[in-house]
Amino acid sequence: MSFVLETSRELERVERRVLGALRCVDATTSAPLRHALRIDAPAGARIQRNRSGLLVIQEWAPLADHAAAFLNPPPGPPDGLLSFTVGIADPTGHYLPRLVRVELPRDANPANAALPGSLFRPLQVPMYPSSIGRLGANWAALSLSLREAGSGEALGGVLLRVVSDGQVLARGLSDWRGEALVPVAGIPVTTWSAGPGDVIVTQIEATVEAIADPASVTRTPQADVIAGRISFAQPLVDPAAIETARAGLPQASAPVSLAAGRPLHVSLGISLV
Repeated sequence: MSFVLETSRELERVERRVLGALRCVDATTSAPLRHALRIDAPAGARIQRNRSGLLVIQEWAPLADHAAAFLNPPPGPPDGLLSFTVGIADPTGHYLPRLVRVELPRDANPANAALPGSLFRPLQVPMYPSSIGRLGANWAALSLSLREAGSGEALGGVLLRVVSDGQVLARGLSDWRGEALVPVAGIPVTTWSAGPGDVIVTQIEATVEAIADPASVTRTPQADVIAGRISFAQPLVDPAAIETARAGLPQASAPVSLAAGRPLHVSLGISLV
């Protein structure tokens, strides 16, 4: 028996470096969103959705040389990390639109693949539910109305945080009507009491915090909200940026008692002065 060995010949090679990827997830469950989202990328940036649902950053003009250097170590940008902002919206209306800041270049060293800044780890983008967002059977459904303390105008683009024992349980955003839905998952149906009295309790004590950035918050008169006249200035904010700067921003808070499967409504007034 004899064998004939044939050598292969490369006819064409197509190589391409991507700059990173975004993975949009449900803010409550962290489950990836599978449906198509609307992307508003800056000039010079090209972002495409792949079959896995990732929003892949194919190119960005300031890093054109970086993307082209596939076989050799890519050159770094002149002043370290560069950034741009992407707008993401849900055509189905179940999630509120938001901004996300993307820093590039990502670390392309495979040895650092487990680190948050790695090219091999998509940037996770929580998408916050709208008032028609889906709720789980045992979630605490916290709805809020956000108003300007003086004028009573509805405030859109306000960041909400639900905090208990120093831990953030959930986050959300308000829409143009000043309305927000913040589902809180993982509340046990019964749990042990931390204080004297009842041994078993069915609710937990928490604080809901509202943080508004006067530079980006929208203000809609109550007459327009009641009439359903949608303002042209729709809220579009970066929740991460608001949270980072929250110490210096106008805030309001209220104590809440959360129980699995129980809806709760809270109204908050924020002074923007």
